[in-house]
Amino acid sequence: MGDRTRDENAPEFHGEGTVRPGTRAWLHTRWPGLAACAVAVVLAFVVHRLLPSVPVMTTAVALGVLAANLPGTGSLVAGPWRLGLKFASKKLMHTGIVLLGLKLSIIDVLDLGWATFGVVAAIVLLAFGGTYLLGKAFRLPGDQPLLVATGFSICGASAVGAMSAVRRSKDSDTVIPVALVTLCGTLAIAVLPLLRDPLGLGPVAFGQWVGASVHDVGQVVATAQTAGASALAIAIVIKLTRMLMLAPMVAAAGIIGRRGQQKINGQGLKLPPIVPGFVVGFVLLVAVRSIFDIPTEVLEAVTLVQDVVLAAALFGLGSAVRIRQLFASKGAAVLMALSAWALIAGLAYAGVLLLQL
Repeated sequence: MGDRTRDENAPEFHGEGTVRPGTRAWLHTRWPGLAACAVAVVLAFVVHRLLPSVPVMTTAVALGVLAANLPGTGSLVAGPWRLGLKFASKKLMHTGIVLLGLKLSIIDVLDLGWATFGVVAAIVLLAFGGTYLLGKAFRLPGDQPLLVATGFSICGASAVGAMSAVRRSKDSDTVIPVALVTLCGTLAIAVLPLLRDPLGLGPVAFGQWVGASVHDVGQVVATAQTAGASALAIAIVIKLTRMLMLAPMVAAAGIIGRRGQQKINGQGLKLPPIVPGFVVGFVLLVAVRSIFDIPTEVLEAVTLVQDVVLAAALFGLGSAVRIRQLFASKGAAVLMALSAWALIAGLAYAGVLLLQL
């Protein structure tokens, strides 16, 4: 009958299909980390259910940081969970960013009026430039100034993930900005409502201020809802308007980075794409939401999926943070983040006052 010894590299038969050894090895090395992400996502949703003012994304990052720094789980994060966590922090982040596009309709942005749109755009650009310069002044290494500027000015950790993917930033350059933007966004939830009355802001003005200054969408919701439904509605629209600038800013960074590598690339090395696929997907879903009347049930289902994959991605990113890194160089990164937070809050407040004229 011949030699019945099976080639070790041949696919194994399982029922109606086959599973390649490469696929099995991929799953074997990544499922522990992905399982940890799944548990963290469930915990993040439970915390949000018990404490609605605490956003799911903020909890996911915090759980990741805890997992990396607690004695019991730290070795797991650095060992068997590592590849799965890395996959989540990159690939699931890209998926979540694409799905974010379905939250944004150009019609909603246009309904704000050109004056409001212009003020919001100016706040984003000034906050980006100012935060980048602060990062340089505090001597943050590598791509950290750019990533912090992107996260603070646009949409928090998801913007950091998008920019780091385009720039092909080191993991060590990515995790600190994620931790900083989460820290300051969490502070905003507690601090901004306390400043509402001293600053003389009514519900609509407070919503404008929150939407223009707070980083993550979940943090915006948690902060603005303290002033009522009208504040929450305007805060979300302005926040989504800031998100509209994610695609052009990330695409511009990709073009600049590609040109820079072309100048030094004489070895035929692979260059980064001009516009990454996930940015294209984000723009396409913005167009879909703007053109078509999508049923509320579909939007709610997509939002749930987006929250799950982004929470898993942020747990993965948070798990790369080491507390001692945040306070390296006498806490320069934390001091820089607090300065940037004050800068964007001040710019947004000036913008609100300008809109009231």
